[in-house]
Amino acid sequence: MKSLRYLNKYFYKYRYRLLLGVLFILLSNVLLVSQGVVIKNATDSFAAKTLAQNAAAKNTYIIYALQLLGLTLFSGLFMFLKRQTIIVVSRLIEYDLKNEIYNHYQQLDLNFYKRNSTGDLMNRISEDVGRVRMYVGPAVMYIVDTIVTITTVVVFMWAESPRLTLLVLAPLPILSIIIFKVSNAIGKRSTKVQEALSNITSVAQETFSGIRVVKAYNRTNHFYSTFFNKAEDYKQKNLALAKTEASFQPFLAFMVGLSMLSIIFFGGKMFAAGQITSVGNFPQFVFYVGKLTFPFAMLGWVLSLVQRAAASQKRINEFLDTKPEIVNPTQQLFKLHDKIEFKNVSYTYPDTGITALKNVSFTINTGKTMGIIGKSGSGKSTVAQLLMRFMDVNSGSILINETDIKNINLNQLRAKTGYVQQDVFLFSDTIKNNIAFSDTYTDNAIFDAAKQAVVYDNIENFSDKFDTIVGERGITLSGGQKQRISIARAIIKSPSIFIFDDCLSALDGDTEQQILNNLKKVTQQKTGIIISHRVSSIQNADEIIVLSGGEIIERGTHAQLLDLKQEYYNLYQKQKLAEN
Repeated sequence: MKSLRYLNKYFYKYRYRLLLGVLFILLSNVLLVSQGVVIKNATDSFAAKTLAQNAAAKNTYIIYALQLLGLTLFSGLFMFLKRQTIIVVSRLIEYDLKNEIYNHYQQLDLNFYKRNSTGDLMNRISEDVGRVRMYVGPAVMYIVDTIVTITTVVVFMWAESPRLTLLVLAPLPILSIIIFKVSNAIGKRSTKVQEALSNITSVAQETFSGIRVVKAYNRTNHFYSTFFNKAEDYKQKNLALAKTEASFQPFLAFMVGLSMLSIIFFGGKMFAAGQITSVGNFPQFVFYVGKLTFPFAMLGWVLSLVQRAAASQKRINEFLDTKPEIVNPTQQLFKLHDKIEFKNVSYTYPDTGITALKNVSFTINTGKTMGIIGKSGSGKSTVAQLLMRFMDVNSGSILINETDIKNINLNQLRAKTGYVQQDVFLFSDTIKNNIAFSDTYTDNAIFDAAKQAVVYDNIENFSDKFDTIVGERGITLSGGQKQRISIARAIIKSPSIFIFDDCLSALDGDTEQQILNNLKKVTQQKTGIIISHRVSSIQNADEIIVLSGGEIIERGTHAQLLDLKQEYYNLYQKQKLAEN
């Protein structure tokens, strides 16, 4: 339940609306309970038989009927208004909470996303927030309504007969104990239900994202079986929760029945003894107990909502309490158009313990291009990710203009860097919007970037041209087309630093050379890093370093490295033979 305290800031934000809702609840209940007084007076009039013989008696009955009608109508009006205020507030809080979670997700670093599945992230921002909304809306409304109803009814009952009121309410302490017990059980089982739902979402998300691989390896039955088992587990946990919730309702009905028996048995004895003089007290108290029945009947449902919300908010808080390891140290602008220097940089991946870089040092001067080559797992991509500050070095430092990148504006660093990743990602949007992802650009700028990336002609052959929807992750395009669109996305930014991380691997030799020639023009007076496992991609770089096991084993120009006749030379010869 402590987890729900996080929502207090939202209750405070919308406090005036909520207070107005409480006022409507109070007015609705006072008018509703006041009907009991009318019922008592009408019953006493019937019992007295003094009004039955004349027209005045009929007028009196009409007055009682109109009083009940008026109280019912106005009570219903305020009931409508209470829902219009409190339920609307719950939607506003849902909106705010989803925005807060989404914004927080974007601030978290890549290591967080390596440790958590996309399905679980989606479940917390959708299903969990939905359960929290049911708490801040219906649950809060009925909790307040129950408190106000019980208080109002007890006050009215006490005014008529304190002793009978105590007898009628005697079962309530027992009910409170049961509520406490059931509440704990519902809370534990609600947590298990949400965890099981996250497992289902994760399996579904991974299956649909990797549907090509699933079909290619004929693993549809395997994934169906996996999903079926997860769904079965979710069903069983939901059934266990439902059984716990259902056990509360019969007991509640039994407690209400005891209260009714108390009215009939003890009330009858008190009337016979002259301790109650009004026969109208009997229908009046039955009416009051009837009004207590609904709030108590709702207790089981409200209890379930609160416990489910507490379990969901706890899961939400786990992520909201997660602090990003990489933070922006300053908003001050910085001159990025200068040399980049790696000084004795080492990095070990925390999840695997693999050391990707060991004491790596190199300098890239302004307007120069560095080529980085090496076998898979040599640490090439780690260089790019460290420069982008997706993670921080374990030792050593990375400097731009003699300043450690940990001390410069992170947002500016990324905004002024054109980074094309090895794992190409396109959004389910038009080609035009994917190229213009970083900002708003003119059509001519988009077309020019596509031409520089040698993908313009391909796009023009599509029926919708640049308005073609590429599908999720660019599934409708070939690997080479996706790579070239991602290159165009980097070119259009006109950044100070270019990083191309093995983004030409899906291209034929001629297309690769066209793009490299274009990039040479585009990157003039800019700092560039080209990472590749192919010599042809980096041979024109101003300097080339060869990585192996996270260490620099060779460095120099293309010609110098060929003269050494070592690792770089061997790679060149193997690739040359493969081309022939």
